[in-house]
Amino acid sequence: MAVSLAACGSAKESGDKADDTKTAAAKGDDITVGLLLPENQTARYEKFDKPIIEKQISELTNGKGKVEYLNAKQDATLQSQQIDTMITKKVDVLILDAVDYKAVAQGVKKAKEAGIPVVAYDRLAEGPISAYTSFDNEEVGKTQGEALLKALGDKAKSGKIVMMNGSVTDPNAAQFKKGAHDVLDGKVNVGKEYDTKEWKPENANTNMEGAISALGKDKIVGVYSANDGMAGGIITALKGAGLKTLPPVTGQDAELAGVQRIVAGEQYMSVFKSYPQEAQTVAKMAVSIAKTGKVDGSLKTTTVDSGTEKGVPAVIVPVVSLTKDNINDTVIKEGYYTKAEICTAKYKAACDKAGL
Repeated sequence: MAVSLAACGSAKESGDKADDTKTAAAKGDDITVGLLLPENQTARYEKFDKPIIEKQISELTNGKGKVEYLNAKQDATLQSQQIDTMITKKVDVLILDAVDYKAVAQGVKKAKEAGIPVVAYDRLAEGPISAYTSFDNEEVGKTQGEALLKALGDKAKSGKIVMMNGSVTDPNAAQFKKGAHDVLDGKVNVGKEYDTKEWKPENANTNMEGAISALGKDKIVGVYSANDGMAGGIITALKGAGLKTLPPVTGQDAELAGVQRIVAGEQYMSVFKSYPQEAQTVAKMAVSIAKTGKVDGSLKTTTVDSGTEKGVPAVIVPVVSLTKDNINDTVIKEGYYTKAEICTAKYKAACDKAGL
């Protein structure tokens, strides 16, 4: 799916797209927001997204707004059924984080026909969406690629790297991959590259075992992993192959296990994304669209193109490269985890060494 970012404009200008929805006359605080999240294997959705969105919606509606929540558990067919459920419940607006951006297109169309605007969250969705918020996904890939090059230094072309991309059903994965290739192409030798089914760590583990077998464990100088869950599976495969010194492995999402691996020196980096900022933004978008048919004027918007939809108002949240050097200033400062959660007995010595 082609995605393009237009020049930044005011929310008033780019928010006009949301007026296409069949929202009724301006509503009060008594609204119902449907929330559909894609899976529960990644810790972020239940730990950050859901509770933050619920809290923000409550605050924006003086405690009167309700949230109807369902999780698709990585099942695109189930998510399509869940969209139908939200339509039946006549929610006022739907926040949708798609399992499969193409598979939801018909559901998004049905929601619009029922007068329910859809806000695409974290991943673009095909169909007549009214707004979108996420991170700059190509920038995520570039950030990962730049970190890997930094870690490799003058060894960048001394061996092969393995690229472990995300799932082809996730449009973000294609953008991460593009950003990474933009940085890495011509500067490293890619020995093996995989699109990892359903982002599952066990699939990344199997792929990595295949790469080690094909390339030789001593020939792999680095691994591009699109997220932390897969990085865990990759590192397990590298250890299983008998490597005492691990090559640098990238990640994304700043999951607790990923942060602990970074502290321990097993994983080189992750990409820190402020899920609180993203979740608060989508809640503000959804409440505003439900009440007025427009994106909140206080939000700094740009526009994106998603499939046949052009000029969709969007808010793009920045990202940060997370390494051992800035754990204090990122995940700890923003309240993702406490030092005690990171520095369990297993990681205490590594934490002490890292100054945590």
